[in-house]
Amino acid sequence: MARELVKDFYGRILGSIETVGTKQIARNFYGKILGTYNSTDDKTRDFYGRILTRGNTLIGLIYAEKK
Repeated sequence: MARELVKDFYGRILGSIETVGTKQIARNFYGKILGTYNSTDDKTRDFYGRILTRGNTLIGLIYAEKK
């Protein structure tokens, strides 16, 4: 399991992206799951499992949570 921290311009941690096999999980600063990406079907899903986009847009979920 690899974990990449996502930071803003000032160096504050906004969240993280964890990689487990072919699946990536986006979490906010508090550890709440925002969405997942699975490279086998190339789709990003939200917390509820709804398809949001094709491709990996997890970083956008983390930045959108900031607002």
